[in-house]
Amino acid sequence: MRLTTKGRFAVTAMIDLAMRQGKGPVTLSGISQRQAISLSYLEQLFGKLRRHEIVESIRGPGGGYSLARRADKVTVADIIIAVDEPLDATQCGGKENCHGADAASGARCMTHELWATLNEKMVDYLDSVSLQDLVDQQKQKNAEQNVVVLHRNHAAMG
Repeated sequence: MRLTTKGRFAVTAMIDLAMRQGKGPVTLSGISQRQAISLSYLEQLFGKLRRHEIVESIRGPGGGYSLARRADKVTVADIIIAVDEPLDATQCGGKENCHGADAASGARCMTHELWATLNEKMVDYLDSVSLQDLVDQQKQKNAEQNVVVLHRNHAAMG
């Protein structure tokens, strides 16, 4: 089980958008260039995010997208669910017919509870991480990289 590119791209694009809040609407073409995600794919994802009231679109010159609510009120689970990303580690898609709908027993596999519990833990975890948490992590990472670059430049000059 793994997240598809849909979920990964949606979260990445939302971090990009959230990092630019307060500077006016963010264009999808800008996100596309910065994150190397197809513009048409972003349009599909943001249509879903808009319908789930996670982002809002601003039309006209200087238009683009902005968050519909504060970044600390949007969770990773909200984003992934909005773009229809399945979060399911079970073999049966949660239908409890792990051996197939046609199988004589149509019963759960022996590890069904394990994977069902993992599903719950994944959703709980993703619901505990806000978009603001991810923005803060990215800003911290960028600040640390800048310190390393400044330190190396200073050392090279000295």
